[in-house]
Amino acid sequence: MADIDNLQDGKNYYLDLPPRSTPSRIKGSNALDWGMKNRLARIFDPEDARTVMLAIDHGYFQGPTTGLERIDVTIVPLIPYADALMVTRGSLRSSIPAEISRPVVLRSTGGQSILKELSNELVAVDIDDAIRLNASAMAVQVYVGGVHEHESIGNLVNVVDAGNRFGVPTMAVTGVGKDLVRDAKYLGLATRICAEVGPHFVKTYFCEKGFSRVAAGCPVPLVIAGGKKLPELDALKMAYQAVEEGAAGVDMGRNIFQCDAPQAMIQAVRAVVHGDETPEKAFDLYLSLKSVPANR
Repeated sequence: MADIDNLQDGKNYYLDLPPRSTPSRIKGSNALDWGMKNRLARIFDPEDARTVMLAIDHGYFQGPTTGLERIDVTIVPLIPYADALMVTRGSLRSSIPAEISRPVVLRSTGGQSILKELSNELVAVDIDDAIRLNASAMAVQVYVGGVHEHESIGNLVNVVDAGNRFGVPTMAVTGVGKDLVRDAKYLGLATRICAEVGPHFVKTYFCEKGFSRVAAGCPVPLVIAGGKKLPELDALKMAYQAVEEGAAGVDMGRNIFQCDAPQAMIQAVRAVVHGDETPEKAFDLYLSLKSVPANR
């Protein structure tokens, strides 16, 4: 207890300054509770409201994906360069050091493999375990137009409701399967439907034509998926154009961990997303860093 001897009244109330209330720079978050805002501010850099997320959750339906065979060897050295890590609870508990300071976006749906219908998912992680794992957000796959569209939207509803009770944000992930076209019309429909259900940010794909309309029509931040492995310069061009057209960053996996020099690539992506670097200059950075021995 504070010592009450010589207790003095407050004397400097700064009467010449109006009360300060700092609005959040993260799109659509000003009405959220403090805990939600705080967790989102771990994922999205408060300086520019952007993020470079490292997606390593592929094993939940693909198995030992190339580059993820040994997460403890290939991924852990990349974590210091990421703003957030998107991961399953199995890999988190088994392979990620608890000493990391980066926030975790926890894959929270699953239940199918590449051998079956991809849209047939269920909620695979409850809110209690997400909190035990100190997750900063939970990720839910949503298949608008898929065979199990209704069930996947229901999964999103359940996770959003659970997260809202405890101040844990939700990221909706638009899954397209193999039969849906990744154009602006579809992505605009899918991202807006997801946002209307109440997640706090959405992950989707980039499209060459009309992505600015997709981003404008989504009232919460959009982060783009890296998708299939591209040549490094092409991946940097995609990230640059997406951010230029309204994306709040990337959630990139294969275009980082399947590179010849993953540590160099994630730093080049950061230069684009956070440094507004051109793809060409970021690629030069990649080449220069590639020549430096990587940490293991």
